[in-house]
Amino acid sequence: MQVVIGSSLLGSCFKGPAISPFSLESDYYPPALTGLRGSHPGSNDHAHSRAWAGRSDWGPTTKLPETYDLVVVGGGLSGLAAAYFFQQKHGKEKKVLILDNHDDFGGHAKRNEHTVNGNTRITYGGSQTLVKPNHANGIVLNLLKDIGVDLNRFKTAYDTGFFKKHNLGSVTYFNREVFGEDKVVKHPYCNYPNYVEGLKGAKLSNEEAAKQAPISDRGKEQLLRVLNGGLHVLKVPKRELHNYIDTHSYFDYLKNTLRVDDPGVLRMARHSGLDWASTGTDLMSIGAARSCGALGFAPVAVYDEDNPYIHHFPDGNAGVARALVKKLIPDIAKGNNAEELVLAKFNYAELDKSSKAVRIRLNSTVVNVMHGGDPRDSSDVFVNYINENKSYQVNAKSVVMACYNMIIPHIVSGLPENQAAALRLQEKSPMQYTSVGLRNWRAMKDMGIGLAMSPGNMHQAVLMDFPVTMGGYEYTKSPDDPCAIQMISCPYGETVGAPKLEQFREARYRMLALQFKDYEQEVRGHLSGMLAAGSFDFDRDVESISVNRWAHGYTAGGPGNSTEIGRQPFGRIAIANADSAPDADAHIAMLMGYRAVNELG
Repeated sequence: MQVVIGSSLLGSCFKGPAISPFSLESDYYPPALTGLRGSHPGSNDHAHSRAWAGRSDWGPTTKLPETYDLVVVGGGLSGLAAAYFFQQKHGKEKKVLILDNHDDFGGHAKRNEHTVNGNTRITYGGSQTLVKPNHANGIVLNLLKDIGVDLNRFKTAYDTGFFKKHNLGSVTYFNREVFGEDKVVKHPYCNYPNYVEGLKGAKLSNEEAAKQAPISDRGKEQLLRVLNGGLHVLKVPKRELHNYIDTHSYFDYLKNTLRVDDPGVLRMARHSGLDWASTGTDLMSIGAARSCGALGFAPVAVYDEDNPYIHHFPDGNAGVARALVKKLIPDIAKGNNAEELVLAKFNYAELDKSSKAVRIRLNSTVVNVMHGGDPRDSSDVFVNYINENKSYQVNAKSVVMACYNMIIPHIVSGLPENQAAALRLQEKSPMQYTSVGLRNWRAMKDMGIGLAMSPGNMHQAVLMDFPVTMGGYEYTKSPDDPCAIQMISCPYGETVGAPKLEQFREARYRMLALQFKDYEQEVRGHLSGMLAAGSFDFDRDVESISVNRWAHGYTAGGPGNSTEIGRQPFGRIAIANADSAPDADAHIAMLMGYRAVNELG
């Protein structure tokens, strides 16, 4: 396997200081890097030093002769949108600097490219789709139109007949380590596969699916009770039912109402919500579990007819991020709209040029943001950041913090204590999207797997990528052709029922402590155990792996009105990002960028 760890290349991608310490070489191209991506090694080191150890001495600071009308901290969709809205409001000649600690722009909207035998397969490493775009705020719809995103195009770009044509359905893979044998059962036991438009559902009845599950006879009986269960088994008056399911635990329902105690069934239940929920179902109410289609709740359509789950670029919402960057820095690539940018090779050397009104400076972690005087009337904000372990400072007239909101109290000086306390209460769950470049997907075809729930594995779901063809890019057609598959992990704490923040913290540390070799071993065991030996050989069929770790992934919000208190403007500093909604959807993240810019006046 030829896997390139992104962080190992960064040092060779910068030009010498005689030109600029921040200029990137023309061959700098992070989407093509594999190995550890997302929260890649080194991306969070300085932020963690600041937040965990309170570090404030970064050595000599170079005060750059750079003054900007706006500095944006965070180059994800919210930060890019903030830059866009700022120029729309104040003029395209206004100078904007976007600082981001990662080696690529887009935040969770991460583009992954896998090159297999000269064939480039494009997929996503995080934010995957525009959810319910037709219900989005008109401000965001106008932005999408202006940057060349045609929502109607997805109706033909997404091949809703792909899974039926290849007889690919929803299954569950039980692994040997947890369930005693490697076995694939053609039933998902939950609603999760329904978000893949066109994917076929269970081929087995509940009775047959319970019988085939590799658990004890007692567990099979309990599993069937759960599959045939639902709200009808609750002995609660109809007028009280809505309040009851929102205030009573899903796991109590399983254990007390349905008398489930089999560890295999409870494990299946806990891992049946995944990234719909951001937590294990052990922390859900009955109502929440029902909404996300956890084990025992009948499959339902995910979205209404006006908003099918088809609005994916081949690289997910990285397609939106790239279109925004193209709008802000036109010379970065050729293409007149988002579709024409799908195959465009972005020239990252254009990101940070002094001749441009908008500059994007990657690999730059902000460690201090401070007003030049009293925040109530200060006209200056000083922004300190670390790039290549060196400290720099720039001057701004205004700042938008479009970053992880919980870090803001650690880096914005003088923030009112009640606001800082509210920001510290925000919650984000860890997430992981692992994309795998395959030389062919014959084994998936032979096994009839479009999506496999995997309750015994680190990655609780494995799926064929969304079948999208657009902009000259063609989704894989034949099972003998290269493709990229997705493996999704929502890590939880080891203790079932432990408080949410405790589980997030434990899972986050565990995820970041692993090396690439650990993930490669996990992927090897998972795919080799699930796929037929005659059709699949890991060393022969796997070309590359990108492990997109997001230590602070899905926005889970905070208690009470802490979000509203935390996002208040502070002098010339406004707060954006999806955290400030709180919501996990891309169009909400962009809307928060709009709000923040308008709060600055």
